[in-house]
Amino acid sequence: MSLLCYNKGCGQRFDSDNNPEDACTYHPGVPVFHDALKGWSCCKRRTTDFSDFLSIAGCTKGRHNEQKPPEPVKPEVKTSGGKKELEDLKPRFNEYIIQAPKPVEFIQRPSADEPLVELQQKVSPSLRQALENLKLAETNQISEKEDEGNEVKIGTACKNGGCSKTFSGPASDEEKCVFHPGVPIFHEGMKYWSCCRRKTSDFNTFLSQEGCSTGAHVWRKADGKKVVPCRFDWHQTASHVTISIYAKHSNPELCSVRANSTTVCISVIFEGEKEFEQNISLWGVIDVSKSVMNMMAAKIEIIMKKAEPMSWARLDLPPPTPNSTNENKEKENA
Repeated sequence: MSLLCYNKGCGQRFDSDNNPEDACTYHPGVPVFHDALKGWSCCKRRTTDFSDFLSIAGCTKGRHNEQKPPEPVKPEVKTSGGKKELEDLKPRFNEYIIQAPKPVEFIQRPSADEPLVELQQKVSPSLRQALENLKLAETNQISEKEDEGNEVKIGTACKNGGCSKTFSGPASDEEKCVFHPGVPIFHEGMKYWSCCRRKTSDFNTFLSQEGCSTGAHVWRKADGKKVVPCRFDWHQTASHVTISIYAKHSNPELCSVRANSTTVCISVIFEGEKEFEQNISLWGVIDVSKSVMNMMAAKIEIIMKKAEPMSWARLDLPPPTPNSTNENKEKENA
């Protein structure tokens, strides 16, 4: 006659005459539920889905167990004349006076026209060492260029935005260059060139967009800085918001981050002549005096202290809709 196994995680039926040492696979521990994760104390596997938790295979082998676990003991109920004494069934607790919560005061969003303050700048030793090494390499390159003159090397990439062609000889000068004459724009999670405005949310798709104009290739760097796209991301804790800009070898003397309570303006010069600029209208309010700019060899972190410990729905504040703009005008006229 088959018996039901009461080992946790098993629940199979078995024959008592055929119950070897490794017949059952079960959990000897207890269920653990913590921070939306579910699992067993005897093994490390965790899941957020309750059905997956029930299907987690046991981590220990042994014999099947036909002994049903004892049911929890119910408290005895005193009776008097066949009736339950309600006073004994009432839970025992201490009385506390619960005060009503204080009304939440409405905090008006500070004006975006507040003066901008430059954030404190901290430069890591790794960035200082990398910049010193680059200075030595640039000195050697300058001496080599003086010897070579104005000759363009084979394999030199075109400097026009959106063009991926390289110099393969004099015939390359006769080819038409398909490029973007505008500048890259990152706004509201979308990326596009100011000249054609083909918007995309994917950074690689943005880089592979074909140019919208034709002209001659540019093989030599023009004097001055060049505005380029730069990947950046953000994350938050209860008290801070951090923007990470992935720009290598940024120049501390030429980089700056200026901010007020609701706006941050980023200007980064990296890898010699590359320039990245971004102005962000923040979703929440920050404390500028407790915010800082950390510069490292491979990236820049802008750590902003939240004015209130709360979760931001996003980094930037969405632009006002036409309906809300009209409502504000009507309120002002009234």
